[in-house]
Amino acid sequence: MIEVQRLTRSYGDLRAVDDVSFDIGRSRVVGLLGHNGAGKTTVMKMLTGYLEPSAGDIRIDGLDIREQRREVQKRIGYLPENCPLYPEMTVIDYLEYQATLHGVPETERPAAIRETIERTDLIPKADQVIATLSRGYRQRVGVAQAILHKPTVLVLDEPTNGLDPSQIQHMRTLIRELAEGATLIISTHILQEVEAICDRVLIMRAGRLALDSQLDALSKPSRLLVSLEQPPTDVTPLLMELEPVTLIEHLGTMDGHHRYALDTADPGGTAPLVARSVSAAGWDLYGLQLEVTDLETLFGAVNEQQEATHA
Repeated sequence: MIEVQRLTRSYGDLRAVDDVSFDIGRSRVVGLLGHNGAGKTTVMKMLTGYLEPSAGDIRIDGLDIREQRREVQKRIGYLPENCPLYPEMTVIDYLEYQATLHGVPETERPAAIRETIERTDLIPKADQVIATLSRGYRQRVGVAQAILHKPTVLVLDEPTNGLDPSQIQHMRTLIRELAEGATLIISTHILQEVEAICDRVLIMRAGRLALDSQLDALSKPSRLLVSLEQPPTDVTPLLMELEPVTLIEHLGTMDGHHRYALDTADPGGTAPLVARSVSAAGWDLYGLQLEVTDLETLFGAVNEQQEATHA
C-alpha cells in the first residue's frame, strides 16, 4: 500500500530526512514518533505530496507520487498539525467546500457530509461558525475534512490534540473503524495513544529511521531480572550453569541487593530454574521478574543514543 525507498529531503546543507525506507500494508495503523526536529512532519508532507523529496521514491497503492501526484492525493486524507480552517465558515459549509475540492460528486455530497459529521460527533456543532468552536471541536472538523472523501490512506498529525478524555476515547474508536478500510499513519507526542491504537511504530531520530517495530514485539519479555544479596563473583558462575542462560549483566545494587539481568531465549521458562538453583545454594531470592520493554522506555533509549552521539 505504502512503499518508501531511500527518502531524503535537504534544505541546503541540512538533511531533514536522511535515507528513510519502510513499507506499510493495507489496513494497518502505524505510529510515527520522534522529538521535534526529528523529521516526522517532513516525511508526512512528502507522503501527501505537499513537499518534493530531494531523493528517493514514494509509491501509494502502486502509484508513483512524482508521476501521478493528483491520483495519489485523491487516495489520501491529511490532517496537518494545527489544521488550517476557515474560521468565518460554518462547519457544514466548510465540509461542503472540502467535498468539492476532494472531487466528491455533487449528488453524493449530502450523504458524505452527513456521515462524516456523525462519525466525528459534530452533529451539535454542524451549523456553528468555526471561529466559535473550542479547540477540541476544531480538531474534529480537521479530522472530518480528512476522512470526508473516504481515502484509502490517512495521515494524521496529532489527531487528539486539544481533545478532552471522552473525546480522545471517541477518536480512538473512530481510528479503529477507519482502519477497517484504510491505512493510517499517526504522528503524536502522546505515547499512550500509540500503544492504544497502533499496530506498529516508526521512531525518527535526527532525520533517520531509528526503529521500526511491531508493538506486540515490544511487549514480549526480553530478559529475566533477579535480585540477590550475593555479588557477581558468586552469582555469575552459578547461574551460567543453567543451559538457557547465555549472558548475565550486573545492573548494580538497590536497597542493598544486587540486581542482575539474564539473557535467555525463554525468560518465563528460565524463571523456575533460577529459583530452584538459588534455593539449592541456600540464598535468599529478593526479586524474580520478566523484563518487559514498554514504548516509553524504548523511546527514551533511542533518544539517549542520539544525545550520546552528539556529546
